[in-house]
Amino acid sequence: MAATHFKTENNTFRKLIGNGLTYRIPRFQRDYSWSNEEWEDLWMDLLGTLRGESETAHYMGYLVLQSTDDKTFEVIDGQQRLTTISLIVLAVLKNIQRLVEVGNEADANRRRMEQIRQTYVGYLDPVTLVALPKLQLNRNNNTYFQNYLVPLGLLPQRDFRASEHLLRKAFQWFDKQVVAYLKGNTGNEGMRLAKLIEDISDHLFFTVITVSDELNAYKVFETLNSRGVRLSATDLLKNYLFSVLDRGGDTDHELRNLEERWENIVDRLQSENFPDFLRVHWNSRWRFSRQADLFKTIRAQVTTREAVFRLLREMEEDLDAYLALSTPEPSDWSPEDKQLASVLKTFRVRQPFPLLLAARRLFDGSDFTGMLRATVVISMRCNVIGSTSTADQERKYNEVAERLAKGDLSSLGSALQLLRSIYPDDTAFRAAFAEKTLRTTDSRNNRVVRFILCALEKHLTGQDYSFVSDAFNIEHVLPQNAPDGWGGFGNDDAEALVYRLGNMTLLEEGANRDLGTMEYDLKRQVYRQSNFAMTRKLANDNAAWTPEQIAAHQNWMSHQATAIWRIAQLS
Repeated sequence: MAATHFKTENNTFRKLIGNGLTYRIPRFQRDYSWSNEEWEDLWMDLLGTLRGESETAHYMGYLVLQSTDDKTFEVIDGQQRLTTISLIVLAVLKNIQRLVEVGNEADANRRRMEQIRQTYVGYLDPVTLVALPKLQLNRNNNTYFQNYLVPLGLLPQRDFRASEHLLRKAFQWFDKQVVAYLKGNTGNEGMRLAKLIEDISDHLFFTVITVSDELNAYKVFETLNSRGVRLSATDLLKNYLFSVLDRGGDTDHELRNLEERWENIVDRLQSENFPDFLRVHWNSRWRFSRQADLFKTIRAQVTTREAVFRLLREMEEDLDAYLALSTPEPSDWSPEDKQLASVLKTFRVRQPFPLLLAARRLFDGSDFTGMLRATVVISMRCNVIGSTSTADQERKYNEVAERLAKGDLSSLGSALQLLRSIYPDDTAFRAAFAEKTLRTTDSRNNRVVRFILCALEKHLTGQDYSFVSDAFNIEHVLPQNAPDGWGGFGNDDAEALVYRLGNMTLLEEGANRDLGTMEYDLKRQVYRQSNFAMTRKLANDNAAWTPEQIAAHQNWMSHQATAIWRIAQLS
């Protein structure tokens, strides 16, 4: 992004809110949602800062704004924080108002109220003499905020939205905290309250990123890692879709429909990140788009009301399949499809997801299972054992997905043929497997090794073991914590070979625990009694355990693996 399209600076709340600047929450931005936990955290941080118990300033994080004139700003990210600070200001004003009402330095406190309100809440336009608020909330919250909270009057409680009730409760909660803040020291209450506002405005600071348009705002989100900011990128797209509908005049029913369906999608995704789902969905139907380009791409293609609802329908169509791939266990897929999706999850491989969404839409049960199985095989050959570029895989999967979506392909066989370029052949896979090392101290690698060993055992005996079972463990023949000189291995050899696949087998949980760092001769006796055929074979084939034996055993494993993880049409 060009430097001229955004600027970044650290600002105190005083600098943000002063100098005639105004802020507006986009009309379709999410409603106010903070509750007691966030209120209390912010208040305690503020008190700690003001009392000198912690840092001299409290950092409020990123604030992403959009403006074309540097006077009026749309709050793209940070509305919950700005709204809550404004409620604190109003709570302080309410306490000064009470002082005026009881005649406590009424004239001085009335002037304080006027000055604080003009600086932090709103001011009179010098030309029109119309009161302009410093902060306008979204379409669902602004009326309650401006009509009831800002005037510091009666706060009605019936027939309002949940978010409006939260605004009222937040104001009342902070009102009580301000009352408590004043207790214990009598006299000069108005001065103390005014100083509280001044101190808060000087001690709160933000990193402010100002962009010129929503496209640059989206690009900013893609460079930040905070969960909240990524979620704001979701809101940004939502706001854009709403704005498309809003161009058409009387569209309240469409806006309500879009909002309900959008929130249902986001709620169902739960811990799954919406931007990831959106990208997978888009790349299952259209030309490949990187995450950083996705908003620009969608904005260019979704420009009409019809296109907005088509996007919504298509997202809803793909949501179940995406959730089943991400979290297979609760899905209604067949046991085989669940098991295959669980393998991809174990591998932590997501590159095939766009293709799998496209296949789920087009293929019947058996062909979809065939495609799912093929992506597991390719992932084993490319990602787990080999080192094929994930970027190449992603683009190839998208190419096939796009052709399925367009109707250029109609069969599993034709789709598989297009995947040939990312499918390592048998010779390459066998050679890579024969040299593979997987450090099982890593939880992902541990699960992958268990999966591989269980698959080898099934290939030998037909017996199917769950690789997540607690009944057995990975047995490292050369122990992970082998004492110096174990089996004649030098320290360098031991370190290099302990995590070779050829040094690992399966063993019943109790036996594995008891063997510890015993010498191979003693381990071999236990291996011969194991229920696992591959473990008995290892013991029967190897009178000693040396680097040569490890290589030979792993070479044998590589031949079995090539037969297991194989796509017949491509081999």
